[in-house]
Amino acid sequence: MIKKAYAGMTAMVCLLFASGSYADQPLPWQTTLQPAATPIMRSIRWFEQYTLWFIVPVTLFVLALLIIVCLRFRAGANPTPSKTSHNTAIEIAWTVGPVLVLLFLAIPSFNLLTAQLTLPENPDVTIKATATQWQWNYEYEGSGDNPLAFDSFLLKDQDRAAAGKEDKARYPRLLAVDNELVLPVNKTVRVLVTAAPTDVIHAFAMPSFGIKIDAVPGRLNETWFRPEREGLFYGQCSELCGKDHAFMPIAIRVVSEDKYKQWMASAASDLPGAYKNLMAETDGPARAVDVAENVAQ
Repeated sequence: MIKKAYAGMTAMVCLLFASGSYADQPLPWQTTLQPAATPIMRSIRWFEQYTLWFIVPVTLFVLALLIIVCLRFRAGANPTPSKTSHNTAIEIAWTVGPVLVLLFLAIPSFNLLTAQLTLPENPDVTIKATATQWQWNYEYEGSGDNPLAFDSFLLKDQDRAAAGKEDKARYPRLLAVDNELVLPVNKTVRVLVTAAPTDVIHAFAMPSFGIKIDAVPGRLNETWFRPEREGLFYGQCSELCGKDHAFMPIAIRVVSEDKYKQWMASAASDLPGAYKNLMAETDGPARAVDVAENVAQ
C-alpha cells in the first residue's frame, strides 16, 4: 500500500512537471500541410493558402467556360457554326490576365525561395547528415575533439520494448527510429547534407520544418531551420533510393536548451542512457507514469 501510494504521488508530481508531448507526423485522410514548427514552414503554409485565392477562381472559371461551350455551342444549338477567327478583346484579356496572375504568384514565391536559400551567418548548431542505403548518420560539428556521431535506423517492432518506445501514437510504425536527432528549441540549425561516396542520391525532408534537400554522393548541400516549439518531428527520405526507400525515416526531437546541453554531455559517453533520460523528461504524462511505476518497484 505504501509503495502504491508513493507511486501515485510520484506520478502526480511527474504529470505536473512533465513537458508537453507533441509528435508531428502524417495523419489518416490528411489533406493539408503539417503544422508549422519553423518560420519558413509558416511562410510555406501562408503561400499555400494565398495561391488558393487564384487557383480556385481560375478552376471554377475554366469549368464554367467548358460547360457554357458544351451547352451553347453544341451542334444541336448551332447547326451553322460561327466563322469568327479573331477577337482582339478576348486575346488581350487571356494574355494580360495570366500575366497578372503569374506576377502576383511570382513575387511572394521568389521572396520565400530567397528566405529558404539564404543561409544564416552564425548558426547556433551545425549538423552533418550523411545518407546511405538505408539509414542516416548524424554528426554534431564542433562538439570537442571527438565529435558526437551516431547512426539512426528504422525502429523494428521487436526492439520497441527495449527502447521504451511501445507507444505507436508517439513512435509510429515505419517512422520511429532508434536514435533521434536531438536539437534545442529556438536555435538556428545549419544542416550539411550528403550521401556516402559509393551510394545513391537520397533526400533529407522534414515537412514540419519546410525543408527538403538532396543528399548527393560526393557533394555537400546545405539547408537550415529554426524550430520554434518542442516536440518530436518525423520526416522521410524523399528521393527514390532503392528497395528499402520506404524504410528510411528521419526523426528530430526538439527540446529546451537545458535538456539539450544535458543530453549532449551524457551522450558523449553513454548514448543509450542519454536517450532514456531524455525520454523520461520529454515524453509527457504517459511516460511520466511509467517512470513513477519503475521508481515504486
